Amino acid sequence: MAKRPELCPVETTARIVGGRWKAAVLEQLFQGTKRFSELKRAISGITQRTLSQQLRQLQSTGIVERTVYPDTPPRVVYAVTPLGKSLRPLLDAMCHWGKSHSAAMALKIFGLPIDRNKAVLLDRTVLS
Repeated sequence: MAKRPELCPVETTARIVGGRWKAAVLEQLFQGTKRFSELKRAISGITQRTLSQQLRQLQSTGIVERTVYPDTPPRVVYAVTPLGKSLRPLLDAMCHWGKSHSAAMALKIFGLPIDRNKAVLLDRTVLS
């Protein structure tokens, strides 16, 4: 049987927090525990199925915990685990990078000409 190659730490992290919705889910849960319906309302554009999948994946990696309370009807809440909380600085840094470089990325993605004399980003670095 072939041995699976070991993943580098960056790839491991990207697999855990990567994708379109996981950061949005975590951002909501960093604010405190939430019920499924609260998450669904707070994350614009996410479908119920996708939210369920994302929460299950985050649970399976130990980033999010699901607690079921024996009320009638049962109440389920989601919260970030201590391991999940350790991702906060990483997601904050990614957010800062995205804000700082969004103008450059938009210009490159849409193929617009860049006037290097006028193109200044939020953090005052000139586009290169």
